[in-house]
Amino acid sequence: MKLNEALRRIRKQRKITQVQAAQAAGVSEAMYQFYEYGKNEPTASVLIALADYFDISLDYLVGRSDDPQRH
Repeated sequence: MKLNEALRRIRKQRKITQVQAAQAAGVSEAMYQFYEYGKNEPTASVLIALADYFDISLDYLVGRSDDPQRH
């Protein structure tokens, strides 16, 4: 799964708005939308913030694992 697909899927599963996800990541809503649309790649610090916010593994978020659980 691609990063943008994972972001959209987990956000919708958790019933979180793009505004809330953007605030958690410390970016603008427009920038977060670029991440979900696959137009921009988030920095490592943004990826870590999103993984922490969604309480999922970073490997799952970037498509290196099918298991969203942190170990």
